[in-house]
Amino acid sequence: MMKRQALRVLAVVGLSGTLVTGCSGSSEDARRTDRPSASATSSSPSVERVPSKVQAAEKVKSAVEARLSADEARFGSGTNSPCSTSSPQVFTAKCEAAADATSGAADLALREIGGRQGFATLDSTARKVRAAVRTYGTLGCATGPTAANTRTACMEPAAVIAQGFPDLRSGANAGLLGK
Repeated sequence: MMKRQALRVLAVVGLSGTLVTGCSGSSEDARRTDRPSASATSSSPSVERVPSKVQAAEKVKSAVEARLSADEARFGSGTNSPCSTSSPQVFTAKCEAAADATSGAADLALREIGGRQGFATLDSTARKVRAAVRTYGTLGCATGPTAANTRTACMEPAAVIAQGFPDLRSGANAGLLGK
């Protein structure tokens, strides 16, 4: 019984191989091999587009990274930022300078993207950073506000600014993946 099933499987596999490889030997088959297949011609344009998208993503990443590295070395980021909500400098000109640098990096990222597709994460992060910097400035956070409600309102944009450099870097990395 098992021998019969094994022979049946071999027969089916053998016939499948003949059908898949198309071994009919007709002159029509010979003519088809002279022309590129439809799949070969339709995939060529997408193959050409991929390198240009990759090049664009690498260009954006490189430009943004250079700016981020310089500004991050100068101002720090996260808990090392003067805009960290735990920093005594969060309500000073030092945080305002870091905010301006972070906003400048966000502006650079948006210019580098230039409306290209595949940078949704970087685009939304840059816009979020710019909005936080505007709010920080509008509230007068760098002038050492004394009103408790203003100080509290300054915390959210300050936190976004403090995390701005790493978030922009993550967005630029996501652009390499087309996100």
